[in-house]
Amino acid sequence: MRPLLAPVLALAALLLGACGDVDASTGPAAAPTPLVRPTAVPPAEGEVTTAYAVTVLDDATGRGPELCLGGVLDSLPPQCGGPSLVGWDWSEHEGDYQSAAGVRWGEFEVTGRFDGRRFTATRVVPADDVPPPASEDDVDEFATPCSAPAGGWTVDPGRVTQRDRNRAFAVARHLDDYVSSWVDTSLDPRTPEEIDQGSAGGAADVSRQIIDVRVLRDVAGGEAAVRRVWGGGLCVVRGGTRTDADLAVVQEQAQELPGALSSGRGVTGVVDVDVLHDDGTLQAWADQEYGPGVVTLHSALRPAR
Repeated sequence: MRPLLAPVLALAALLLGACGDVDASTGPAAAPTPLVRPTAVPPAEGEVTTAYAVTVLDDATGRGPELCLGGVLDSLPPQCGGPSLVGWDWSEHEGDYQSAAGVRWGEFEVTGRFDGRRFTATRVVPADDVPPPASEDDVDEFATPCSAPAGGWTVDPGRVTQRDRNRAFAVARHLDDYVSSWVDTSLDPRTPEEIDQGSAGGAADVSRQIIDVRVLRDVAGGEAAVRRVWGGGLCVVRGGTRTDADLAVVQEQAQELPGALSSGRGVTGVVDVDVLHDDGTLQAWADQEYGPGVVTLHSALRPAR
């Protein structure tokens, strides 16, 4: 039996060595380093563009011309603000801007370099020369996601007025797992003005309108609650990742991101935030903080093509 000892020891050594190799290669991977909340608008590595005509305004306060990427107050002269435009010369844009009360402004598509605070234009196109954007086959997010019931949308013609519709939305908003709600008017050819003229005091018949409600969990419970006050078209579906109350908190926090311009909560249960510029840094942090698909950032400045 002695001759077998060496092979056995060799085999044992091989097995132990193999086990050691497996342990070393399959050990737990290091956890990714958490992203720190951004505190500044990220600069752009390459050239970026407004992608459409925006207002350039110089209000003669000493700040110089600014690129207005958010809202513009419709006054005379208009009022707005944004990143400073470096090297902007109004004499190069004669005939393409207006002036009043010491303020100059015009509409331009602007392409250039952005350092996070200042914008240096390399190409400027007057609004009249900017081609219309290509049409997009957008999905109508306000379309009813339910198929028409076999017996028709209306179940109780005695509860289909504007007042009934308003009560229905109030009930929906008080559901524990409420996400969003909206009305589909595609089956009603009347304008809101025509509806209001047809009956005073909220008594107009709106039975051709469909109330849509999105909840996190209890579709049957949501439908039963709304049906107590509404006899017209109703579609209750499950969707979203958080309740509207939770999304309101997320929206308030996301609105504090650097460069945030505006925000809103859509019917799909997502917080949309418009920002000056995002190279992916802000979106990555939002996905880490709230989970993917909860907050969608829309950058006003986009990579130039």
